[in-house]
Amino acid sequence: MTAANLGAPDRSVAAGGRTPHLEAMYPLVFFDALRVKIRDEGLVRNKAVYVALGVTPDGTKDILGLWIETSEGAKFWLRVMNELKNRGVGDILIAVVDGLKGFLEAINAVFPQTTVQTCIVHLIRNSMEFASYKDRKAIAGALKTIYRASTAEVAKEALEAFDGGHWGKKYPSIAQGWRRNWEQVIPFFAFPIAVRRIIYTTNAIESLNAKLRRAVRTRGHFPTDDAAMKLLYLVLRQVAGEWKMASREWCEAKNQFAIMFDDRSSQRDGNLAPHTRFLTVPLAVRRKSTVAHALSTARYRYLQQPLTFT
Repeated sequence: MTAANLGAPDRSVAAGGRTPHLEAMYPLVFFDALRVKIRDEGLVRNKAVYVALGVTPDGTKDILGLWIETSEGAKFWLRVMNELKNRGVGDILIAVVDGLKGFLEAINAVFPQTTVQTCIVHLIRNSMEFASYKDRKAIAGALKTIYRASTAEVAKEALEAFDGGHWGKKYPSIAQGWRRNWEQVIPFFAFPIAVRRIIYTTNAIESLNAKLRRAVRTRGHFPTDDAAMKLLYLVLRQVAGEWKMASREWCEAKNQFAIMFDDRSSQRDGNLAPHTRFLTVPLAVRRKSTVAHALSTARYRYLQQPLTFT
């Protein structure tokens, strides 16, 4: 398994940088991936670049890490979870994923209290892959009865009704895909509307990935993993500078988190004494420090070199 991880704390120390801690608790963390063409051993391969985007207790966003991996699996994700824990993350309330293989087992091994939620947007997109283009709008409307249901029981009934209806009979793979992920879908229905809206729209990670894909698309393929990471680092640094404030739904969602997760939602430092100092740093400096750490190798090695690609 080969992975180029720009979030490893020992690398920043080796480069002479100070290792900043992450937040002790993140209410939400989005894990997503995009595919990048990279030359490897004489062949151009499609490699997955994984991004972890966290929402802090005050509603602002932090990039927790960036990793390159040729294939995903439980061992890889276990290493990622252990790295986040070693960097100061003591708890994650909700982790939103896109059905990544082995992720559920890995995160529960390191953060056993975390609720793992399958991204509803990814489920809808996967469903659309089974349908012809002319039917997609109608199917998307029919699926709303499932993910907009008031409870998990009502959603289950809506799924069965969809499966037994016209679109379910024409495209049986759609209902099968929802059933395979149902255990990671149903936590969604326990959340109030404010939290559901944040989880469902996933605007934060979708917007971030759109900018990364746009930068990658203009380059075609990269000669090495490091070349790809250099460009992604520069994009992420620019994007992080544009983050100014929490989303408008966050105030209501934060109050809901305080009730749903009790004392876990108010944990700031726990037993992580060094992290207390980090929390006293102004938000703008803190965000810049977190991004720099998540991409520490690029920070020290690449920014002193001209941005060139072969």
